[in-house]
Amino acid sequence: MPAPIISVDQMRKWEDATWATGQSVETVMRLAGRAVAEAAMRLTPAGASIVVLAGKGNNGGDAKYATEYIEDRKVHLVEIHDPASGIHSLPQRLELTRNQGDLLIDGLFGIGLNRDLAGDWKQIIHAINEFPTPVLAVDVPSGLNADSGDVMGAAIKAQHTITFGAPKNGLIRTRAAEYTGHLLLAAEIGLTDPPESSGMVWTEGLDFDHYPTPRPASGHKGTFGHLAVIAGSEGYHGAAVLAARGALRAMPGLVSVYTPAYAPVAAQLQQAMVRPAKDELKFPDSTSAILIGPGLAGPEVSKKLRRFAQALWSYSALPVVVDASALDWLPDELESTAPRVITPHPGEAARLLDKPAAFVQDDRPDALRRLSTKFGNCWVVLKGHQTLIGRAEDTISVNSSGNALLGQGGSGDVLAGFLAGHIAQPLLRKDVGRLIRFAVWEHGASADVLSQNKLAWEIDELISALGNSRITANV
Repeated sequence: MPAPIISVDQMRKWEDATWATGQSVETVMRLAGRAVAEAAMRLTPAGASIVVLAGKGNNGGDAKYATEYIEDRKVHLVEIHDPASGIHSLPQRLELTRNQGDLLIDGLFGIGLNRDLAGDWKQIIHAINEFPTPVLAVDVPSGLNADSGDVMGAAIKAQHTITFGAPKNGLIRTRAAEYTGHLLLAAEIGLTDPPESSGMVWTEGLDFDHYPTPRPASGHKGTFGHLAVIAGSEGYHGAAVLAARGALRAMPGLVSVYTPAYAPVAAQLQQAMVRPAKDELKFPDSTSAILIGPGLAGPEVSKKLRRFAQALWSYSALPVVVDASALDWLPDELESTAPRVITPHPGEAARLLDKPAAFVQDDRPDALRRLSTKFGNCWVVLKGHQTLIGRAEDTISVNSSGNALLGQGGSGDVLAGFLAGHIAQPLLRKDVGRLIRFAVWEHGASADVLSQNKLAWEIDELISALGNSRITANV
């Protein structure tokens, strides 16, 4: 089950309920410390130096317990209770982690911080941020408000944050991203049953055990659906190719591409069928879903083709996924009850809402709900750091996978195709929400697998990795 995203108050009540069962604070802290140690060992090679910075609260206790479980690394525990004296000893301690692969563990302040830090603490945090060694934050980066994501005077900029039990509201705010880095969840630390979701949940790879379900042995091309892709125009034909290749990685039975840029698209695709796009298209009876939009930005895309795409959105009995340029064509009217999905990035979402991009980024869940409401309670995949998936009134899922190397041209086209290739398969449409969450998670997880082994990679490599991330990384 996806973990709920909760407030600090909910976390405190959860802890109190756990202590009431007889579970000891020490047992939970030890399990939290073990989780920190395991994360630190995944992030460092054997022989690396790890400096553990521990404050005087429970957060510092978790960090200190971590030192007991870290193996085959040089561990240096630095307890800082008095910031005035800590300022003088810290530079020498930080120098212990100058080598490639070394790590700092931040256990100075936890989720209870609710006022700005004093000047000496701010100096310590600034010194840590200026040092080149990567940081693993314990539960929350020190100095960050775990409810709001605001910086309390100063905050550590961690490359990784391991949070306990459930993600806290502030950790998924856009403003917190440069401080939390890659957010990890240690859910199993001896707490009782988690609180109810307050409207958002955290999606991880474990939520997709045994999914997608095995294909029936008697299945054939017709069993697994036929995706129609309307994409590509002069100068933007690569988007159609990438979307089609992304769709093929989902392994629908057939993919047909309809494009104004017929010659360059046809020259680059073998498995997909390619046809010239006319003002109105006739799809085969076997068609089971439609993707519209990647690369449809050229001047040769006719108004009639746009109106045809609008009619598909409003009336088609087939699932429709809309991405990129076609998002700007969307009509408010939606009469079909078949699944509808839009996949905007923040700039596109801002245009659709007639708001600045900062409005979207300041409250991404609210922006998602507004978009879904505007376009007939459609599914929205609001892309970006920790992509959101949901509808106007449903629980919103926050995706845990992906990294900044996805920020390159073509990534979104591949995602749109991969998602549409799944939604074209009738056997997978029993739970459309899970299907969308899986496609988004797998897209990000594939990028994570690539980034574990390479400092640079191209979209071709992402396409080749799609569908195999759990085997490759044993996620």
